[in-house]
Amino acid sequence: MTDNATRLPRHRLRVEALTDTMTLGPGEARHLHVLRLSAGDAVRVFDGRGAEALAEIAELDEVRAVLTLGDAIEGAAETPWPLTVAVALLKADKLSDVVRAATELGAAQIQLLVTARADVREIGDQKLVRLNRVAQEAAKQSRRAVVPPVLAPVPLARFQPGGLTLVAQPGSAVRVSDVVTWDAPVTIITGPEGGLTDAEVQTLVQGGAHAVTLGPRILRAETAPVALLGAIAALGE
Repeated sequence: MTDNATRLPRHRLRVEALTDTMTLGPGEARHLHVLRLSAGDAVRVFDGRGAEALAEIAELDEVRAVLTLGDAIEGAAETPWPLTVAVALLKADKLSDVVRAATELGAAQIQLLVTARADVREIGDQKLVRLNRVAQEAAKQSRRAVVPPVLAPVPLARFQPGGLTLVAQPGSAVRVSDVVTWDAPVTIITGPEGGLTDAEVQTLVQGGAHAVTLGPRILRAETAPVALLGAIAALGE
């Protein structure tokens, strides 16, 4: 490696898998040119599933880059157990904001939900692709080795949360710190602008979920999942 082992390269690239030789296409080759990198320079590569390593640019031209694998790097700290963010469909770019922040805060996956008061009832395939691209860029920027998948919407009634499940509910007396012990995966559920209906919350609680408070103020639909996720992630440091 051309870089000092104690000083990791700043630039990171997503690859399909960490193999001895990795070939990247025109898009990443152009990106490396923009960064003014060349053959012999070191970068960091990650596969989006938790593995990260040093790599050296062996070849670089206008249409491809060839990297050779170096030493493994310990991935960015993750929460003790996987954390799923289940969020109701929101209008405009609000979902992008939630996906970006959830990725930075350690979400393992993001499940979109169709709820009774959801702002929209469906999203197109291209929108889902864009949301997954947002997650990938956020993972790269925040130096995570995991890229959380953004999953296609499902009706709340069909969603099956795993592990400890928390649902944001204004007026609840239960705090996040009262129930999160990090001995199992965690799922959080938040609603749209109009909130989840009483019936939806009751069904979730009857199924084992905990209704938790986010404080005395009413938060916007795009703020609530970030606030809840931040509170939970802080307990897992």
